[in-house]
Amino acid sequence: MKITALTVITILVLSACGGGSTGKKDSLSGNIKIDGSSTVYPLSEAVAEEFRTVYPAVNVTIGSSGTGAGFKKFARGETDISDASRPIKESEIEACKENNISYLEIMVALDGISIMVNPENTWIENITVDELKKIWETNSQVMKWSDVRADWPAEDIHLYGPNTAHGTYDFFTEAVLGESGASRSDYNAVADYNVGIQGISTDKYALGYFGLAYYEENKDKLKLVGVDNGEGPVLPSLETVKNGTYAPLSRPLFIYVNNTSVTRNEVVEFVSYFVENSAELAKEVGYIPLPEEEYTNQLAKFKEFASAEK
Repeated sequence: MKITALTVITILVLSACGGGSTGKKDSLSGNIKIDGSSTVYPLSEAVAEEFRTVYPAVNVTIGSSGTGAGFKKFARGETDISDASRPIKESEIEACKENNISYLEIMVALDGISIMVNPENTWIENITVDELKKIWETNSQVMKWSDVRADWPAEDIHLYGPNTAHGTYDFFTEAVLGESGASRSDYNAVADYNVGIQGISTDKYALGYFGLAYYEENKDKLKLVGVDNGEGPVLPSLETVKNGTYAPLSRPLFIYVNNTSVTRNEVVEFVSYFVENSAELAKEVGYIPLPEEEYTNQLAKFKEFASAEK
């Protein structure tokens, strides 16, 4: 009786001191595989990091092979979630159908594709959409900065951008050039955006385009360029992307969820957590959150989708 009483007292003391609760939920376990957009990657990683503090027994692995490469894996059933910086293409939809994979598209944030140069570049503050087209179009004759504007230096222009596997490449070429993939090929096409950022940050004559989050992470060694679509130059920011004035380079970001994956509780909990926390975490990693009511709609849509698959 003495031992039993002592045990009860010990438990009560530990509980009163906080020793009986860590805030972690060890009952949930499993593996979640994510791949796709390098642009969405920082948001997915931020969500996963927070999720792991609540569900430490769930192993979340995230790749960043690019939107197109991610959809290929998703269509083969190799991943539970595909990060995407553009909507799924018809060919990718067909690939999913061939493997009997259905999915749900969930919008998680907004982004602005940023035009970036080296901080030592003193001649450019803004650029027009037509000038971007002139630089990046197929068979472009722009080789020097002075080929864009006569008063810019007669120095070779060194271009950086995503390779063809990335949704940022697809979106940029469609928005600026009018056709997805209609781009010059003689530029520094990178698979890892950080390689491109490094190139621009060490080259006075470089110019490139990547997602806004990559500028936010490296703003001390990059310079943003305003984009003029005919109504005056605008820099990408939380406000200009959200209100649509940063045009035509504002876009939504998505995750796609495999229907068979939501039969697993760890995936349902993770996606729900993703939607519920995207507003706060999007701002932390340099993206623009959706309106609050939109997250409510996306969560309701997901819960209905998951319930139907149970």
